[in-house]
Amino acid sequence: MERIDPGKIPMYSLPDGEKIPMIGMGTFGNDRFTPEQVSSAVKGAALAGYRFFDCAAAYQNEAQIGEALKEAMEEGGIARKELFISSKVWNDMHGRGDVLIAAAKTLKDLQIDHLDGYMVHWPFPNYHPPGCARDYRNPASRPFIIEEFMETWEQMERLVDAGLVRYIGVSNMTLPKLKAILPLCRIRPVFNEVEMHPGFQQPELYEFCRENQILPIGFCPLGSPTRPDRDKLPDDVSVMDMPAVKRIAQAHGVHPALVCIKWAVQRGHMPIPFSVYEAEYTSNLRAVTEDPLTPQEMQELKDADTGRRIIKAQNFLWPGASGWEDLWDLDGTISKNGWNS
Repeated sequence: MERIDPGKIPMYSLPDGEKIPMIGMGTFGNDRFTPEQVSSAVKGAALAGYRFFDCAAAYQNEAQIGEALKEAMEEGGIARKELFISSKVWNDMHGRGDVLIAAAKTLKDLQIDHLDGYMVHWPFPNYHPPGCARDYRNPASRPFIIEEFMETWEQMERLVDAGLVRYIGVSNMTLPKLKAILPLCRIRPVFNEVEMHPGFQQPELYEFCRENQILPIGFCPLGSPTRPDRDKLPDDVSVMDMPAVKRIAQAHGVHPALVCIKWAVQRGHMPIPFSVYEAEYTSNLRAVTEDPLTPQEMQELKDADTGRRIIKAQNFLWPGASGWEDLWDLDGTISKNGWNS
């Protein structure tokens, strides 16, 4: 197996000065891969040089990942303090008390005594079962309500107070929602994990996060061509087929996926690509250590932004919502059916 020196990975400084790698490995694959396939890739990635792992209870593979990380640490001589292990609380465990129960289960499954990062997976408690169809709707779903979210966030803060979590963050949080909650947070989020790739760059959200010392973590960094079928629509942008991405890939003699990863790290947000294939996850890691994109290429990719979201997440819609756009505050304000700033 190829091994990449973790010391060569570009680093990001958290608000307290701690440095973390600017590329992580995602672990969402339960729609297409077994927990054993995902955990095997996690073990291989740790041995190859990855040090940031993005997990979640909803991915249904944390117990297997915990065993894989334990084996990687033992076989590779990797100290626990070298790893940054992050997870997320799922939608059915929001609110007082449940967040603590969810965190305790994740810690047990991952076989660790603390999480380095813990995020609220979605900013509302709308639940859908794994593998559901595109038209699945939960009648109990509702729009973002700030009082409900802050009740959940206060439990996240308690986890930090108790030493069970080092840094907390949010995920799938839009700019209007983020602006609404920040003044109310006793402990501010350190991360916001959102869709980000050359076809959907979210420049306003990105700039706001960086100005407020919130690291944007970009899921679907390659445009997620293997995303669940429920999230595919005929007019979706194919990121790795974008002309700018293909031209730059040809100039560097690499796969378009590696252009997307180089772009993310050089831009200043963390990509978390996922693959079960050793050749792919090692190439992804090596890409950020060599042959950077030129300023002109970075500008070309910036100009190529289509502004088109791939992950619509319509399964989270509530009764009375007009469409998936309501989830993402596309009019610049929080949904009219929920809490308004």
